[in-house]
Amino acid sequence: MAHYELLEEIERYGRKNKIPILLDDSLEYINNLLSKIKPKRILEIGTAIGFSAINFSKYLTEGGRIDTIEIESLRVEQALENIEKVGVSDKIRVMEGDALNILPYLNELYDVVFIDAAKGKYNEFFEHALRLCKKGGYIIADNVLYKGMVQSDYNKHKQRTAVNKLRIFISSVLSNNKLDSNLLDIGDGLMICKVKEEN
Repeated sequence: MAHYELLEEIERYGRKNKIPILLDDSLEYINNLLSKIKPKRILEIGTAIGFSAINFSKYLTEGGRIDTIEIESLRVEQALENIEKVGVSDKIRVMEGDALNILPYLNELYDVVFIDAAKGKYNEFFEHALRLCKKGGYIIADNVLYKGMVQSDYNKHKQRTAVNKLRIFISSVLSNNKLDSNLLDIGDGLMICKVKEEN
């Protein structure tokens, strides 16, 4: 039996320690979407401490699974601990390593691909997401407005590259005719893409 009530404790830990986890309104939107989709397979790029994967696991159909990728060893350790504590180890597989090294070896098709990792790599992540997402499936990217900097004229030098890459990402996704895409001003910016059935 899953102990989802422990999610509040995991969330508090994440916020207190400034670990990047989904903001409440973004989480609520995605949870509502997943409750309608009822996915069998989800791919997550960026596990952090497992908060979002554990949340998403509530909406899997019977026998469903989430594959999630995390580059930082400490985060992998914390995620595995949290996943076990909540009791959803049978639903979530954590893969440790650089997503761009792991994604080329994945061949399974997913109902949902969720991107929430290095912002400067969203374009590369998205190429893999398009290959791995089923027709009729969804690709979701979080933090695409990057603390408002993507829509602002001003950005600090060290963030300039990530901001410019996110602008290119948004433009290429919204102009991709294989997708029905919406950029939502929710949380730190959510990109929701449905892969068209007729591709």
